[in-house]
Amino acid sequence: MGLDRRGFIHLIVGGAVGTLFTPIPWKFADDLSIWTQNWPWIPRLKHGEEARTATISKMCAAGCAVNIRTVGGRPVAAEGNPNNVLSQGGLCPLCAAGVQMMYSPSRLPGPMKRENDSFKQITWDEAAALLADKLNATVGKDGKLAMISGDESGTINEVLSGFAAALGATDYYLMPGDGQTSSRVWTGLMGGEGQIGFDLENADLTLFIGADALESWGPTVRNQKAFSASRPGGEKPKASYIYAGPVQTRTAAVSDAWVPVLPEGLASFTLGLCYFLVKNGASVDTRDFDSFKNLVMSHYTPDKVEKLVGLKPDTLQDLSRKLAQAKRPLVVVGSEFGQGGGQALQAAGAALNLLMGRLNQPGGMIAMPEAPKVVDAALDRKDLLAKDLVSYLMNMEKGRAATPDVLMVYEANPVYALPQSEAMAKALAKIPFKVSFSTYMDETAALCDLLLPTPHSLERFDDVYTPHGLGFSAWALAKPVSKPACDNLNSADFTLKLAKAMNIDLGFEDFESVLQAKAEQLGAMGGFFADEAAPWDVRSGAASAEAASDVWDGAQEGKAWCSVATVDQRALRLGAEVLAKAAQPSPDVSYPLSVSPTLQLNVGSQKVATPPQNLTTIRNTELRGKASFVQVCGQTAGKYGLSEGAMVKLTGPRGECAAKVHITERVMPGVVEAPLGFGHSAWDAYTRGKGDNTYKILSVTTEPGTGETVWTGSKVKIAKI
Repeated sequence: MGLDRRGFIHLIVGGAVGTLFTPIPWKFADDLSIWTQNWPWIPRLKHGEEARTATISKMCAAGCAVNIRTVGGRPVAAEGNPNNVLSQGGLCPLCAAGVQMMYSPSRLPGPMKRENDSFKQITWDEAAALLADKLNATVGKDGKLAMISGDESGTINEVLSGFAAALGATDYYLMPGDGQTSSRVWTGLMGGEGQIGFDLENADLTLFIGADALESWGPTVRNQKAFSASRPGGEKPKASYIYAGPVQTRTAAVSDAWVPVLPEGLASFTLGLCYFLVKNGASVDTRDFDSFKNLVMSHYTPDKVEKLVGLKPDTLQDLSRKLAQAKRPLVVVGSEFGQGGGQALQAAGAALNLLMGRLNQPGGMIAMPEAPKVVDAALDRKDLLAKDLVSYLMNMEKGRAATPDVLMVYEANPVYALPQSEAMAKALAKIPFKVSFSTYMDETAALCDLLLPTPHSLERFDDVYTPHGLGFSAWALAKPVSKPACDNLNSADFTLKLAKAMNIDLGFEDFESVLQAKAEQLGAMGGFFADEAAPWDVRSGAASAEAASDVWDGAQEGKAWCSVATVDQRALRLGAEVLAKAAQPSPDVSYPLSVSPTLQLNVGSQKVATPPQNLTTIRNTELRGKASFVQVCGQTAGKYGLSEGAMVKLTGPRGECAAKVHITERVMPGVVEAPLGFGHSAWDAYTRGKGDNTYKILSVTTEPGTGETVWTGSKVKIAKI
């Protein structure tokens, strides 16, 4: 009998089904798999128990809430923690790379001391004895010991400043930032109380003046979350955004409008907006309102603002009309890169919010209580923020301030990340004995005589209290997720142990106890855990929350303690007399171009170089080979005969740097956009020698009326190489 088509199909299908159900081929495949996996050259992975630990990564200035995934106790990845309100499940590019940076080749292996041109590893006991000997020689001699901290929001400043005070030293400084300038303006110039923040979540129109809030200014991830929540997909936007500044930053790119304003003209632009509000009857119950009114009505009329910043009166008037028509308008001011902006801009921004009646209102400018200190000898936070590091170093460089015998630097890189960086580095180099507490071999550590590396952010106890820009009080705990990968010791614990050995009683045996005391103090202030209700909803009355019963236990679980308490103001001033001197820009024909530095967190920060995994995120119009780029518009390029990719030298009053040119209309005429984060001479092979350091061409001036050191709006000239 022949095999027809139907029979053939039955044969094939039946054979296939039979093959599927017989164990022989599957046993053969299993044996083959086992055999191939047992080949000796197959790499073996060491597995272990998988876990996730909630903590805070302080790779960025604001701190991101993270869940660290560990395998066998070894951190392998960072994920956002959606239960912590600081970043609400998001991560910035630096904190996302935090685990990789734990294993960076630039990490310091342990305590080291300089011997000639190299470092020799020593024990922690030897390091403590050496430092104690140097510090004993400074006791009671103010000016002989100075400290610099790169942590603006942590309680470790209480330990370090308390230790310095016990030794009789008063020269304790933070690396510069907008938070310090804001405090000097609010609590000094304007006579206010508390810490200023911004309730972005409840605003229906936010005007960012200079502050690149969605890229690098303030608590960036929280800012992005607030923006995203106001723009739900497929729905009508709940809020509008406008950006005013010299460059179409990433904040400007997603805003509803970009208003080009020169960096040195931002304060004048802001006072020009005040003019329209005052003209339409806005007022503030302050002692100097009449003086302020006379100032803006005479010096910041639309035609005068046009001459100062090049902005048409119609544009200014239209913007003021939008602010007046919004139900919950908010103005957020700051430098494009978070530092060096001067007091005039901060005062003008605060005055504009006050004129709109937006102080301590949902969607407004919020005055929040400062956290109580727990180390009695420590500097009060207001006094700490009042100190100006750049002014101190400039006076030291010029011989107007004594050079200390000992300098201690905690998690900061002043040799690299200060304006006029080469001059600042020379001033720091004059100090006879320098100590670095950095985790990494950065430029400052390379210049020091004693290296006392603190553990990586994920390996130590630490904390964050209300980063500048946040619209509510918040405290979150960082706890170690693993043992230090290197022989590092928490700088706070080292300092407490050293203090005890020097017969100094700071009131605590270890840093964990300090943080427990901080949690207890915050619990006494009231507040709640934000996993129960969002603080902006509590502020607006849309939700309520029960008081936190045990702040320490909740913080260890990864929760953030929050409060929407505000500080009542007694007798505010608008600072009219100071603004009359400080706000107007002065032209400099010898240096015709304004520099607009750009800080992008994927590239790095003041204290962290580019993580290796972030290199692929850098565009070839930002870095190509070993050359970084500056950006100019077509009009500026044509005026100076520049072409795409041309190599140029930028020269300022106190320094110069080299870069290639990228031509883009994202930059307004008369401005050079220059990226920060390149030009490292230390760190590792991934960042060292890539591009040039923009900080070299940022020149410091003194703001008239306030005495504040300012480097926003630094001026340069440009020439082809």
